[in-house]
Amino acid sequence: MLEITKTFLFSALMFAGLITAPSSASTPPAPPLSAYGELPAIEDAVLSPSGEKLAALMTVEGNRMLVAFGADYQVISITNVQDTKVRNFRWIGDDRLLLTRGVTKSLGFGFTTDKHEFSQALIIPIDKSDEGSLVFGNKHGIVNAVFGFYGIREIDGKQYGFFGAVELARDGGGDYFFDHGRPSLYRVDFESQKYKRIAFAPRAGMNSDWLVGKNGELAATFLMNRETGEWTVRNSRNNIIAKGRSELGRGGLIGLTQGGGSVIYWQAEEDGSRRWLQVPLAGEEPTPFLEGVDVERLYFNRQTGELEGYLEEGNKPRPVFDDESKAEAIRKTEAAFARHSMSIMDWTDDFSNVIVRTTGQKDSGTWFKVDVENLNAKAFAYEREAIGPAQVGPFSTFEYTATDGLEMDGILTLPPDREAKNLPVVMFPHGGPHAYDSEQFDWWAQAFASRGYAVFQPNFRGSTNRGLAFIEAGYGEWGRKMQTDISDGLAALAEAGIVDPNRACIVGASYGGYAALAGVTLQQGLYKCAVAVAPVSDIRRAYREDYRASGKRRTTRETLRNQLGDPDTWDAVSPHRHAENADAPILLIHGKDDTVVPFVHSSKMADGLKDADKPHRLIALDGEDHWLSLSETRQRMLDEAVAFVEQHNPAQ
Repeated sequence: MLEITKTFLFSALMFAGLITAPSSASTPPAPPLSAYGELPAIEDAVLSPSGEKLAALMTVEGNRMLVAFGADYQVISITNVQDTKVRNFRWIGDDRLLLTRGVTKSLGFGFTTDKHEFSQALIIPIDKSDEGSLVFGNKHGIVNAVFGFYGIREIDGKQYGFFGAVELARDGGGDYFFDHGRPSLYRVDFESQKYKRIAFAPRAGMNSDWLVGKNGELAATFLMNRETGEWTVRNSRNNIIAKGRSELGRGGLIGLTQGGGSVIYWQAEEDGSRRWLQVPLAGEEPTPFLEGVDVERLYFNRQTGELEGYLEEGNKPRPVFDDESKAEAIRKTEAAFARHSMSIMDWTDDFSNVIVRTTGQKDSGTWFKVDVENLNAKAFAYEREAIGPAQVGPFSTFEYTATDGLEMDGILTLPPDREAKNLPVVMFPHGGPHAYDSEQFDWWAQAFASRGYAVFQPNFRGSTNRGLAFIEAGYGEWGRKMQTDISDGLAALAEAGIVDPNRACIVGASYGGYAALAGVTLQQGLYKCAVAVAPVSDIRRAYREDYRASGKRRTTRETLRNQLGDPDTWDAVSPHRHAENADAPILLIHGKDDTVVPFVHSSKMADGLKDADKPHRLIALDGEDHWLSLSETRQRMLDEAVAFVEQHNPAQ
């Protein structure tokens, strides 16, 4: 059995003089809301290829930083990131880090959208004091952003990265200008910062995707006609090895098989499902890949890009590898954390070392480094140390039946140390809508539970936890059955005696924000208030935004109409067009830099409520995106949301 012990990255940071020891004062019965709303003390962690070093994105006493640690968690380097919108980071060998960040820019006339979030990749040497350099940051004729990441390869002892890059055109006077946004594929020497194009951008009207082989060669190219949905897979000699047509314009590359001899790709079927296939790069008939197997995740070797194994879905997920020692390493790790809700977050290619994150009952988030070979696991950091085990509200899966007989479930979080009887409730539908909630610590749900509320996160039809048929059951049901699935959950909880149906509010973000608005405009008499964060308020507007952003592709139009239903019905289920029917106070919160659901959805909703003389507030979050990436604005959102619910639906 693995031996689980505790150490702390914080002790290393204390030794480095960055933080002081915590106070011995007792923790208050309910932590402050900041303990829930602030960014967690550790957001992510990754292992170097050797497993000897670890990098973590951490916030300590308000300072957000990317920290590299060596043996015994000795601090090697610190890069301050503060309010940087960090999207991910990874090691380049054992000596550098590659950090990807989001940067939102307003676009001028002629673009298909008004704002866009660009990705920038920053190369950070861990043995130097400089802040790093941008990929394409000093390259004339290329936009200083990356448009896709295609792996890191070691070639002749040097590390190279592969990125999509948008090239600028040049006029007669030698000045560069934007011509089109179709990326080419470039190889980047991380040491010298020299660049080499290895694949040209596709012609107008086409999308492209690539796979890079273990030696840095272009292994496969996927091309799709954005208007017709016709696609091809080509090998390194540009020979077509597979082709087809997707009515919905969906398909793409997945990876290379073990040994690199075949390419795995997917195509969308008429019913919207994904079918996986594989085809030899030398050219033969495609064959199904893992047909009939429900796969939770695939494992690819990051040094070669080749498939090593997969994890089957199910109550007891089964790892399948050609190399049995790797499957055994995963089984040992899962067995050691059998009593926890755990995820393997990162691993070395031989699975001798892994990083595990646990979250669950009495656990607000703990990170472990696991030495599988020596059967030892060390907890090195807590996400929210201010929230003690006894302060985590218990949660469970609550099953119920919708009015039309469809079976479904949701996650019920209860206040700590309170009887589950006639509680005030916050209905908290998820975003997406193609997503789902599971049994784990949810900072937003736990914040409301800490204030005395039961919180219910319904997995309404359209959620992704019950297979394709359940997803398709949500097509065309915005504001209809997807909405009544939520209120059916409220009724079931009330019938069980757990909540008081007369003391309910509805809160949500993105699609969940739409559902919150619909709950008090399209439905009546259910909720005492609604909090909508970054909500869709007008389906027709959302459709036009996505259609325009795609360049008015026919395939995008077909996909959206397939999911949203008959356009003639959209106005009937758009909360903005029914603002005069609002029967409860509404709080709108929206980031000004939201590129997924533009701020105008909330501003127009507020205008409609004002014209109808309905109680409401609109809070604009400057610089914030769709995902509440900034600590300060995320905390403000939570403070305002909880205060609004407490005002209109007191817990006591």
